[in-house]
Amino acid sequence: MTSSKPSGLLNAALAQKIAALTLAGVTREFPHKPDHVISGPADLLLPRQLHPAFYGCYDWHSAVHSHWVLVELLQHFPNMVIAPDAEAVLDKHFAAASLSQELDYLQSPGREAFERPYGWAWLFRLVQSVKVSTLPAAADWRMRLKPLADCLADRMLSWLARQTYPVRSGTHSNTAFAMGLALDYAYESGLRNFEQGLKQAASRLFGHDRNLSISTEPSGGDFLSPLLCEIDLMRRVLPREDWAAWLNGLLPDWPGKLAAWVPASVSDRHDGQGVHLDGLNLSRAWHLAEIAAGLDDRAAAGGLWCAGRVHWEASASFLSTGDFLGEHWLGTFALQAALSLDRESGGASRGTSG
Repeated sequence: MTSSKPSGLLNAALAQKIAALTLAGVTREFPHKPDHVISGPADLLLPRQLHPAFYGCYDWHSAVHSHWVLVELLQHFPNMVIAPDAEAVLDKHFAAASLSQELDYLQSPGREAFERPYGWAWLFRLVQSVKVSTLPAAADWRMRLKPLADCLADRMLSWLARQTYPVRSGTHSNTAFAMGLALDYAYESGLRNFEQGLKQAASRLFGHDRNLSISTEPSGGDFLSPLLCEIDLMRRVLPREDWAAWLNGLLPDWPGKLAAWVPASVSDRHDGQGVHLDGLNLSRAWHLAEIAAGLDDRAAAGGLWCAGRVHWEASASFLSTGDFLGEHWLGTFALQAALSLDRESGGASRGTSG
């Protein structure tokens, strides 16, 4: 089997680099930053004891999306040098007993909000990629991962029904970002009830937004753009013409404003919050490319793609800093940015849901 991505930003060299960083992270237990409520002495356990599948990469959500990286790269580059090691790790971490323990953890009392919503979103993205993977073991992985996704889908709809306002942060709590990945999973999996529930919540929380400002972004610790997350979410929700009208009301003169956006400047890549801004540049790149893919106006789409490429170039060369605070997660954002930019540059367009 040969690579399906022989050229473009996501080439064999970049794939090998991201895979090596990711594989080192998913098997590294320490340092670790747990999102773990300790209710008693019995809860004083090591990361690997709590999370036999997702113990590495500094925190649970990073471990989850790093497994997505390995699945995705194995699909595109099955012959990369590190492929056998990556498949062996996935087989071990996706063992039935390990994923059953992860589900038990999620369903234990007091953990209803564990990793809400960012970790949930990446679990959906992981299961989505496993679902379409042609790797020999993917069918078994999918069967074992699905109960986690089912649990979190029910939990997400219940949570959204109670939300009066969205969270518009540029970090893990951002509502629109999580809903976007959840909708992708719902579409791919044919989960109509989940899809409709997410669409209804998105329309209620974001459908009436008008005249937002681009000038308040970024904050110093952002790795997401609240504005782009919202636009990209509603691209998935609204029919194409309705999305265009909504976008014109959301951000007047938006094509020029987004196309002229300057990448964030990173002053300290060895600071855990400062390096978030490299992630911001990469996430802006992928969202700009995805938004461009939904536009009928090809001139505007080209401007957004070019802006995405500028953001990519500002941070893509800084994946390897020697500091685990950046290396444990930036490869994920680089991979998604490269996939999105390559897809749009090739003329493909997923468009909106309509």
